[in-house]
Amino acid sequence: MTEAPQPNATFSRPAFFIMTGIPGLGGAQAWLTLVFGPAYLLSLLGNGALLAVVQTASTLQQPMFLLLATLAATDLSLATSIAPGLLAVLWLGPRPVPYAACLAQMFFVHALTAVESGVLLAMACDRAVAVGRPLHYPILVTKARVGYAALALALKAVAIVVPFPLLVARFEHFQAQNIDHAYCAHMAVVELVVGNTRANNLYGLVLSLAVSGIDILGITGSYGLIAHAVLRLPTREARTKAFGTCSSHICVILAFYVPGLFSYLTHRFGRHTVPKPVHVLLSNTYLLLPPALNPLIYGARTKQIRDRLLEIFTFKKSQF
Repeated sequence: MTEAPQPNATFSRPAFFIMTGIPGLGGAQAWLTLVFGPAYLLSLLGNGALLAVVQTASTLQQPMFLLLATLAATDLSLATSIAPGLLAVLWLGPRPVPYAACLAQMFFVHALTAVESGVLLAMACDRAVAVGRPLHYPILVTKARVGYAALALALKAVAIVVPFPLLVARFEHFQAQNIDHAYCAHMAVVELVVGNTRANNLYGLVLSLAVSGIDILGITGSYGLIAHAVLRLPTREARTKAFGTCSSHICVILAFYVPGLFSYLTHRFGRHTVPKPVHVLLSNTYLLLPPALNPLIYGARTKQIRDRLLEIFTFKKSQF
């Protein structure tokens, strides 16, 4: 007489995980490709155009625009790290992801998110110097220093995110192979682990609070200095112009941190009150919304970029 399978059976380290997408939606999640597909296309076209414009226009070879190009490259990489797999799951249904590929995606998604947060902080500091110390700006902020800052942000992201896949790789047994998510988020994989995951949970919490918290405090401090400098300007026109130079960056900050805050709060404190499909949707929106919106924000609100784009399109139109 054969024994029935035990409900608490465990699996050895799987050769692959199975991404199930948005739990509970079934075949209806295919309709979400109409949202995430255009968002990814917009991120590719918009960020690609920004990178091309900054690279080809000599007038845009300035620290502020080089930081913007760094943000565009990060956005392009972040969207590409999850969007193809997300669209495949939504359209075709659950799909296998090799174990090593899952850990690699986990690393790149979290590392690029950390880089993006750091770039936003660097851009806030750049604006604080530009508004508060305009005469010293060319000396204090140079292209070489922007390059060093970008390298430092990349190295910091690698150093703090490498423990994520390493902490997961130490486990040999899992409760299941199905991941109720559309990409290999660290905590989504940890939920399947059989064993003591306290180190994973603690490191994830500390890292989220430390990285995002420090960057948000730095951005808030920079804008405090900007507000102080702007309010000391003698005329209303001068104050309006100074605030206008920061408006695009403020919109980008809100597009990145507001969805991220909702995603973090629902995951950490709303597991029993917020449905799992809502959490997964917020998580994917948080990673795909900023890359889609940032090029539109800077393209529409930054005169130099807008003028350069008009020059390109006018030149191409005159050739026909």
